Amino acid sequence: MISSGIRTLDTRTAKPPPKRADPELLTDAHKGWAREVKRRAGWQCEWVEAGKRCEVRYPARLFADHIVERSDGGALLDSKNGRCLCGSHHTLKTVAARAARLSSRS
Repeated sequence: MISSGIRTLDTRTAKPPPKRADPELLTDAHKGWAREVKRRAGWQCEWVEAGKRCEVRYPARLFADHIVERSDGGALLDSKNGRCLCGSHHTLKTVAARAARLSSRS
């Protein structure tokens, strides 16, 4: 058998680099904003689909989401730019916003 010189990577042992949060998300001001957004939502996901609000609530992991993403000009600490989302809905919203941003560039 002839070797092409390309080795395969065993992804069971290869570790991705650690995730790093934006420094501005680690400030006391932002943590207070996130707490207020979640408190205002009653510690329940605010996603509404087909007229029904998501039932996921604390102690499940909740995210204080910027409605208009910071990279799209959304205000970092404006409480009107925040809503409480569960992990699944936060991912859906973020992926859709990124896709829209990428499609607008082309």
